[in-house]
Amino acid sequence: MPVIKINNTSVHVQEMNKGAKETILLIHGMFSNLSVYYFNIAPILAKQFHVVMYDLKSHGMSGKEKDGYDLNSLTDDLLALMENLELKSVHLVGYSFGGLVALRMASRFPGRVKKLAVIEAPDPGENERLGIMDMYSKEFLIDYINNFTDTTKFRMGKRQLEKNHRMYEYLFNETSIKSDLSKERGFFSGKEIGYIKQDTLLLYGKDSDCVPSGQTLYDRLTRSKIALLNGDHNLPLQQPEETAIRLKEFFEGWQSKFRQINNRIWQGLRL
Repeated sequence: MPVIKINNTSVHVQEMNKGAKETILLIHGMFSNLSVYYFNIAPILAKQFHVVMYDLKSHGMSGKEKDGYDLNSLTDDLLALMENLELKSVHLVGYSFGGLVALRMASRFPGRVKKLAVIEAPDPGENERLGIMDMYSKEFLIDYINNFTDTTKFRMGKRQLEKNHRMYEYLFNETSIKSDLSKERGFFSGKEIGYIKQDTLLLYGKDSDCVPSGQTLYDRLTRSKIALLNGDHNLPLQQPEETAIRLKEFFEGWQSKFRQINNRIWQGLRL
């Protein structure tokens, strides 16, 4: 479980298949950690790619920080992480809030991002999501976990629930996260989204309330394509294999098509 120092804080990082030529860097969602990728999605991608995952500040096993939850600060952290790992450019994947970090990274540092994949990124201007922080309680978490279990078949033990509750209370009550996120309300409608020129894959669950956000991104990103999979906002846990395959095919690009053509030629020669 490697922990490295980035911008004066400790960051938990996991890597797979370091010897691969190309790197996919995965960003998890807010109030989650890198495990959303680690067990099911990352191993599939690592069959061909070098895969890097890390815990955002105050999440998982990374260090706790009082401030720096705006997208510019989080992308500064990501850039510093890439410098530390000597990664000149990567394919970038972000889930939920991590998708917003990935989008900002692509717009601020376009030379560091090859292709971009965004999974279930919400519009930060939606008041309902910001309001959850004000109404949060342990009872709210338990209700959410029960619904989460229904849609993902993933059961959270009492110890993990208590751990998550402590993390939420710390983030909501002792950090600048609420004020930092409120500054990002105009992200999807601002000019910055138009600066993103990378090939972009948008993955959303058919039953997710974030689908309108995906449509907004599709309309604004000139080189994007969108795919709706069976599921809701918990898509990486509901459809990990399908999600991984979609990502793998997208990042393979022409290499995948070349292999398909080559296989057809060999099959023809055998006839």
